Amino acid sequence: MKILFANVSLPVASRGKIPISILLFFSCFISVKAQEKQQDSTQLKVLDEVLVQAVRVNATSPITHSNVDKEALEKRNLGQDIPILLNYLPSVVTTTDAGAGVGYTGIRIRGINAQSTNVTINGIPYNDAESLGTFWVNLGDFASSVESLQLQRGVGTSTNGSGAFGASVNILTDAVSEKANAEISNSFGSFNTRKHTLKFSTGKLNDHVEIAGRLSQIKSDGYIDRAASNLKSYFLQASYVDDKTLIKALTFSGKEVTYQSWNGLED
Repeated sequence: MKILFANVSLPVASRGKIPISILLFFSCFISVKAQEKQQDSTQLKVLDEVLVQAVRVNATSPITHSNVDKEALEKRNLGQDIPILLNYLPSVVTTTDAGAGVGYTGIRIRGINAQSTNVTINGIPYNDAESLGTFWVNLGDFASSVESLQLQRGVGTSTNGSGAFGASVNILTDAVSEKANAEISNSFGSFNTRKHTLKFSTGKLNDHVEIAGRLSQIKSDGYIDRAASNLKSYFLQASYVDDKTLIKALTFSGKEVTYQSWNGLED
């Protein structure tokens, strides 16, 4: 700083350049300092997979909705169908033919029946093409393979058929697991109800490929006479992950044997 205020005799042209050079130097220095920002390299953020971005809404959307994550589902998942697991949400009313929440179940949202409730799995419509309803009995223990779920009350964001005008249930299946794991779970309850589930995941193989699956069986005698259910299902998923790529191939199916409790048979 002393050299700036020293009494130095210079030509007029040179003296005129000194303040400009100093001003430019300090201007560049301040600009560089303003752009410096401390980076936290240990910060980790897990983002939702992009499969459902077209049918899901965020917190600022004017559409009334509820988000249910995997942890919330696991606390309630003792073998009952997905509609029964959601009956604690606002405006949701469920029915069960057998009385135990296993087998044929139904859901109404704001009084709207299943034919006007649009159900998507990974953004793909699941409603029956003819009746527009959803047969949850064919998805035994599907909640064990759900990563998150969003329920939209009223007109939703999905345009998959007329079902979207009443309500929407958007389901996202299990995310890719970083580490290999296996799980065996069993549940037992009233009316001889029991659930047996086997799950596994290979984790990321060579940092790119993951294979995961589930086998389940749910049996119940039901609360009502002649209302027994025997549900078997599987879920298999193969994933390829890269820096900017996510490819999933999955298949699932279920087989159900249920008695005709809905007809009110006489003795």
